[in-house]
Amino acid sequence: MRIRQDTVVAIVFVAAMFMNIMDATIVNTALPSIARDFRASITSVDWVVIGYLLSLSLWIPAAGWLGDRIGTRTVFLASLAIFTTASALAGLSQSLGQLVAFRILQGIGGGILTPVGQAMLYRAFPPEKRARASAILLVPTVLAPATGPVIGGLLVDQLSWRWCFYVNVPLGVLALVFGLLFLHQHQEPRIGGFDWMGFLLSGFGLALFVYALSEGATDGWGSPVILAPGLLGLVLLAIMVQVELRRAHPMISLSLLRHRLFRTTNLVSLFGSAAFMGVLFAMPQFLQEARGASALSSGLTTFPEAVGVILSSRLVARLYPKIGPRRLMFGGLLGVTGAILCLATIHLGTSQWWIRLFMFLVGAGMAYQILPLQAASFSEISSADTGRASSLFNTQRQIAGTLGVSVLATVIAASLSIHPGAAPHIVVDAYRHAFMAAAVLAAAAAGIALQVHDEDAYATMGRQPVEKRSSSA
Repeated sequence: MRIRQDTVVAIVFVAAMFMNIMDATIVNTALPSIARDFRASITSVDWVVIGYLLSLSLWIPAAGWLGDRIGTRTVFLASLAIFTTASALAGLSQSLGQLVAFRILQGIGGGILTPVGQAMLYRAFPPEKRARASAILLVPTVLAPATGPVIGGLLVDQLSWRWCFYVNVPLGVLALVFGLLFLHQHQEPRIGGFDWMGFLLSGFGLALFVYALSEGATDGWGSPVILAPGLLGLVLLAIMVQVELRRAHPMISLSLLRHRLFRTTNLVSLFGSAAFMGVLFAMPQFLQEARGASALSSGLTTFPEAVGVILSSRLVARLYPKIGPRRLMFGGLLGVTGAILCLATIHLGTSQWWIRLFMFLVGAGMAYQILPLQAASFSEISSADTGRASSLFNTQRQIAGTLGVSVLATVIAASLSIHPGAAPHIVVDAYRHAFMAAAVLAAAAAGIALQVHDEDAYATMGRQPVEKRSSSA
């Protein structure tokens, strides 16, 4: 039995990414239950999330080199096996320490899985078919965060928190077996040796910076436990930039940012994804804390954003070859800004159907950013550079998600600190301020999208590339 390689890559990548992305949201739902079971404080249980996040951040920068040197098939399937095994072990944990340890192991698999899988996908689909590949990417990147709270709520209520980890195992095993049977190997012949200095500086710098971003709103931005790792992370990243720019074969290929399109789309993604992930964080919190909704009910109210993305993406895929990424992303992000501003008008008496409509509109607008951005970003990146470009892109995306949650959480905390023991309407105002902050992030992304040049993406639009004086201008 022979299956086209682009089909094989699409199947294993969607399965692995859905499992990986959903895991982050589904575990958040289980934290209170884990705390009760292990008789631990919420602060201690937070390390179930923090440990995974730091491990993820450490390994993302190295993923591109590992895939190119050892082989994308080998590395992808090995990281999938690590993630799946760690999920089963996390479900079997008999103490909080064991659970955190297995989550760190899970983060190793998850951190490598995403960039290597994305590199495989872009190599399997030539530029003129990237819009199709981007439509495939929408399934895990949009549906997984939306379904995570719903599935997590059901599993915790009906079974136990352990099933939030066990649920990964069947899908992981199926994807692993399918990949072993049909996935082809790919290696880059001139990749250079392992850049230990780049790995240590980028991995630990990113991990420390992400830790400060993720915990700053909770512990306070002026706290030494936030300032110290945050500043140290920035220093390490600054040193990394200087070191990597001088290396012939760097771990983090910053020279790829000289490509105008790759640089600009990364900035659009940074602000647009921050706004989107911030809303996905704040809305369930608002529904549960201010309106008293259950985890399942809040998940179902948030879910329409995924429906909006998926339905809207069909039209975007048809428009992309005719219109190009610039106008689609700009118009879509303006729509997202407007929809988020609508969320900033909600109050305790607002019908949940209005909230669902606004979430649907947020998702519908985001399709106009996500699909063109993913289709266009790698247009000028060669096959040899795709692995490290994917590591760089996913590093940015990791920062974007953490940044969005951090900004909105900080706005909420700051608003509530002004009125301790606040009345319900004060709590609502805090979330409304947070949604306004998300709208600002989306508007910034729209402004940056205007700097995209459609001619840089002609190869992905099925048009003949034109001669440009400088693609890095």
